Amino acid sequence: MKKYLVLLLVSVSLWSCKNETEKNTKFPVTKSTTVPLSYANGFAITKHSNHSILEIKNPWPTAKNSFNYVLISKEEAAKTTFLKDQYDGIIITPIENVVVTSTTHIPALELLNVEETLIGFPGTDYISSKKTRARIDANLIRELGKTEGLNTEVVLDINPSVVVAFGVDGKNKALETIRKANIPVIYNGDWVEKSPLGKAEWIKFFGALYNKEKQADSIFNRIETDYNDAKKLALYSKTKPTILSGAMYKDIWYLPKGESTEAQFLKDANTNYLWSDTQGTGSLSLNFEVVYEKAKSADIWLSPSYYLSKEALKKGNAHYSNFDAFKNDKIYTFANTAGETGGVIYYELGTARPDLVLKDIIKICNPELLPDYTPYFFKPLK
Repeated sequence: MKKYLVLLLVSVSLWSCKNETEKNTKFPVTKSTTVPLSYANGFAITKHSNHSILEIKNPWPTAKNSFNYVLISKEEAAKTTFLKDQYDGIIITPIENVVVTSTTHIPALELLNVEETLIGFPGTDYISSKKTRARIDANLIRELGKTEGLNTEVVLDINPSVVVAFGVDGKNKALETIRKANIPVIYNGDWVEKSPLGKAEWIKFFGALYNKEKQADSIFNRIETDYNDAKKLALYSKTKPTILSGAMYKDIWYLPKGESTEAQFLKDANTNYLWSDTQGTGSLSLNFEVVYEKAKSADIWLSPSYYLSKEALKKGNAHYSNFDAFKNDKIYTFANTAGETGGVIYYELGTARPDLVLKDIIKICNPELLPDYTPYFFKPLK
């Protein structure tokens, strides 16, 4: 940002400031503290006496460099200067308004009660939250086109305090244009985390931007407790059903690898996911015969791609009807649980609320453990 002057840093925690009477006054060495994170590995927050440093360590899977941002109040910013080239942005907190670029960011804003600061989003039809949809309908949130090609003219016009970006490889010309206009761009890497609770802990990232760290901690602690309580409850299950997942796309059946977050949910629900012993966090790519041989008798079939009915599933591939789960009406999907404009609620809220996802799976697999619980995302494929 142009309004900030250059500060010569003597060391990580040794500052100098300039004014008309004392050009080289040195601040005393101060202690820094790191905000504790229990599961998330993709970011870190270090607190200093008058500012914090937000480090984004892993914004996308192949990222080689981290990104560092100064978080500082307006009052402290007026009397503090930073070496411009050492940081990827200087953010005045609490931020006044924001553009986010993934539906997974929406729940964090709502949980922190700062959804009114959202002023732009790419692909507003994908947003399902009734609260945020009301703001869209009232023209309080601008449509920004597509994530990979943001409408920079609109972004520059609304001039957000920060753009929270979703990065696949760091090569986005629109984001470069926004940066050059002195609008800070911060990559959110919640989707890269390898555990359900790791993804959910990114609410602390938003808490830091809004000076709502204590509230973010409290929200996450409640989610963590509910998740772990459900995980413990699953150990009392009388059965351990075998699980099939995914479906064919063209000639390939895609299903979660054994170290993916999807597989972690199935493990924590105390089920027998048939590919739990495979390595990696992405998707397996198998042919139909391999899947059929192993999963023909699977008890439950979860997330059969985007098929919305058994009829549609059978039209997609007649051989699907040969699976026992198909014959026994034991297929469950989150694709039918959508907002009023068609956005799939799981893709918005599932990351922030892994406790609900886990309870859904437990209820499907061992309903007696949660007799009064109604699944939030997953419904039977009719």
